[in-house]
Amino acid sequence: MIVCHCARIRSSDIHAAVAWMRAADPHGLITPGKVYRALGKRPECGGCVSLFVDVLRADENTGVPPVLRGLRSPAKRRMK
Repeated sequence: MIVCHCARIRSSDIHAAVAWMRAADPHGLITPGKVYRALGKRPECGGCVSLFVDVLRADENTGVPPVLRGLRSPAKRRMK
């Protein structure tokens, strides 16, 4: 499926970039900006960004790596 006509990005391009990024750094966070840069592209008109993010979110490799989950613990409440 074509995601961006301006930059000629297909959903398969996004999935391939995510797979490459995950293989290169299994613990890294994958963001839309990093995927655009990995593809050597950038959003031009911005009309594709919401669809781009939807495709990115649907990819099973874009989640937060298990080693990074739960690092942020809830702040302890101070008793006065």
